[in-house]
Amino acid sequence: MTSQPLANGGGPLIPMPALDAESLRAAVETIAPTRRPEFDRHMARAMHQARDQQSLDPLRLFSLHWGMIVAIERWPDRASRLREHELIASETADDDEMRAALAEIHRILDAAEAEVRAL
Repeated sequence: MTSQPLANGGGPLIPMPALDAESLRAAVETIAPTRRPEFDRHMARAMHQARDQQSLDPLRLFSLHWGMIVAIERWPDRASRLREHELIASETADDDEMRAALAEIHRILDAAEAEVRAL
């Protein structure tokens, strides 16, 4: 992964990184630097849970979680649409508007998950 945004207009800000902690940290630092403390806290918690449970599952879940965040945030339009539809879903009293917002959130999350699972 490079830390420079790609020069292709509406494309991703960065390539999709590998799902290891170092690559994900660099990606978060580049595209969502205000979330770096959250990333570090979550990583520390996952490491403690992995040790306590004697399992790699907490670390795998950590990588998938932050991989999804990076997959969303690296596409500015995708991230903006997600926030817009989360706001609509949290504020609307209209059932049809709620369903439409939730359907769009689902599509965004599915696209991000497909990017993460393709690695």
